[in-house]
Amino acid sequence: MEDTPRRPRTPRTPRTRLRAGVPLPLLLPALGGLVFLVLPLVALLVRAPWRSLPDQLTGVAVWQALRLSLITATAATAVALVLGVPLAWLLARTRFPGRRLVRALVTLPLVLPPVVGGVALLLALGRNGIVGRWLDSAFGITLPFTTAGVVVAEAFVAMPFLVISVEGTLRAADPRYEEAATTLGASRFTAFRRVTLPMVAPGVAAGAVLAWARALGEFGATITFAGNFPGRTQTMPLSVYLALQSDPAAAIALSLVLLAVSIAVLAGLRDRWMAAS
Repeated sequence: MEDTPRRPRTPRTPRTRLRAGVPLPLLLPALGGLVFLVLPLVALLVRAPWRSLPDQLTGVAVWQALRLSLITATAATAVALVLGVPLAWLLARTRFPGRRLVRALVTLPLVLPPVVGGVALLLALGRNGIVGRWLDSAFGITLPFTTAGVVVAEAFVAMPFLVISVEGTLRAADPRYEEAATTLGASRFTAFRRVTLPMVAPGVAAGAVLAWARALGEFGATITFAGNFPGRTQTMPLSVYLALQSDPAAAIALSLVLLAVSIAVLAGLRDRWMAAS
């Protein structure tokens, strides 16, 4: 009787080998990092005034701050889309001297302290600023300590998120479709509008959501450039800061609203941040 030939063993993939065991020197710091990130959120949920939460969230000041935050964050995202998408296309599709410097300047607000960004906005767009002086004298436009100033501050800190997201999507997209459209007689703008933009629409949407969430949570640049006036410039983060000094329960309730928005943003982008798992 002939021996049955053995089937060759399938080599174990790197994923299988990693799941076989985790070294203890890596597992303990990893668990510590997880606890460090999750524990504050758990504390927020545990200490939340659940019984009085409906009363806390139905106050006039809360709805005023929430409404202002939603309006200004949406307006700031619109500004970021109008200015950021063409800027991302310029960085991804063209070559020009100083492109690396331009990219570094675009991403600078990501690492710049928000308060410093607010001071910079005051020096540029304030009544005595480089551009603000001209806006005030020529058109009577004053941006600091106004609702429009909130939009400007939020757009300043949020637009780099959109630019980075859209630029990465444009670099991953095949440029030959644009080239084919131009060879058929379309202008570069028509090719961008009818070919490129539909291809990168998911990246634009993801960048817009990230920019909107960043604008909604902006604090430092807003309070420095626009101030903290209820109904005019007091957004949700500023309202949390004030409530924490006099009414911690209200501050926790407002924080829960912002936490819920953050979770909703992550849920909306789950296809992107779960793609690596």
